[in-house]
Amino acid sequence: QVQLVESGGGSVQAGGSLRLSCAGSGFIFYTYCMGWFRQAPGREREGVAVIDSRGRTTYADSVQGRFTISKDNNKNILYLQMNSLKPEDSSMYYCAARRSMFCNAATMAPYDYGYWGQGTQVTVSS
Repeated sequence: QVQLVESGGGSVQAGGSLRLSCAGSGFIFYTYCMGWFRQAPGREREGVAVIDSRGRTTYADSVQGRFTISKDNNKNILYLQMNSLKPEDSSMYYCAARRSMFCNAATMAPYDYGYWGQGTQVTVSS
């Protein structure tokens, strides 16, 4: 079955960087749209960045220019490089997979993705 396992979360000071990883298994990784989502306490889960089967990327306005989503199809790993972190980036971050080769700004809602990891916590202190 599809499995997604995130790692790389932690605590950093504002302005710092973190790189999240998500290892996928049980599916043909390079044919799926992959995404990163986040959810802070008391808030709805929101899309952060997605990457389609061709490597085309889409970002939420709040992270554009600071975060970079990428993937290694040989290793079945999805990445999220997060730079210039802000306290408002503090959240649980989730990796997700969509059984489609295509995704863009119109498919960044959580309900567009059928497979989820368990999440990794990111905490940014001021």
